Amino acid sequence: MKQSKTIVTASVASLLLALLVRGADQPGAPAAPAPAATVVPDPGEVGGEPEGVVRVANLIYAGTKSSQCFSDHFLTRAEQESTISTSRRLHSVKLATGELFEFPLAIMTGEGSFELLDVERQNLRRFVDRGGFLLASASCSSPDWDQSFRAEMARIFPDHSLQNIPMSHPIFHMVFDVDQLVGLHSTPRPLEGISIGDRLGVLYSVEGLNDTAHTSGCCCCGGNEIRNDEEVNVNILAYALLY
Repeated sequence: MKQSKTIVTASVASLLLALLVRGADQPGAPAAPAPAATVVPDPGEVGGEPEGVVRVANLIYAGTKSSQCFSDHFLTRAEQESTISTSRRLHSVKLATGELFEFPLAIMTGEGSFELLDVERQNLRRFVDRGGFLLASASCSSPDWDQSFRAEMARIFPDHSLQNIPMSHPIFHMVFDVDQLVGLHSTPRPLEGISIGDRLGVLYSVEGLNDTAHTSGCCCCGGNEIRNDEEVNVNILAYALLY
C-alpha cells in the first residue's frame, strides 16, 4: 500500500492549504476543491488543547448510547504517517448539545436498535450542513444497529440517500491509497455515504471500522469488521479537514 506524507502547520487553515498542495504534487491526482466552510473554531480556544490540535468527537446519542469499542489509535497513526497534530484520544460529546460544533469529525457507533431524539436529529443535520463530517460504524456488523441507523438517516436527510462510495473516491486516496477493503472473514460490503452537494458529509460502514484490535475488552463478535480500518479512518480524518 502506497503512503504519502501531508504537510501540516500549526493551524487547521494551514492544514487545508498543505493538503491542497500535497494533492497537486501527486501524479495523476484529481484537482482538490476549495475547502468547505468548517464548523471548527480555533482549537487553541476550545477544550484546553494547544492551537492546531485536531479533536474528534465520540457521540453520545439516543440519550445515553455511546461506543466503548471504537479505537482512537488512528489518531496516533495520523500523526505517524502525516504531520496532522491530534489530541490522540476521542472526546465524548452529546449529540444534542452545541459542543458538537467544536469538532470537524464525529464518530457514531454501537450495537442494537436505537432511536434518536428530535433535538439530536436537528443537531446532526445542522452539523453536516455546516461542514461537519459523521463517521458511522455498526459495531460487530450489528443488523439491528444497521436498521436503526438507516431509518434515522432517512429521517434526517430525506433529500439525500445513502449511496455506495466507489474506491476511486478521494476519501480512499488522502494519506493512504486504499485500493480495496479487507474484511475479517470475507470481502466486506462497500462503504456508503451521504453527500451534500459535491462534499461527502456522512460515511457509513455496515461491517464496522472500529479497529477492535486496538481496544481493551472489545472484539468483533463474529462480525466482518474491516481490517484495514486504520488507513481508512486516517483518510476520513484528512478528508473531514480538507473538504
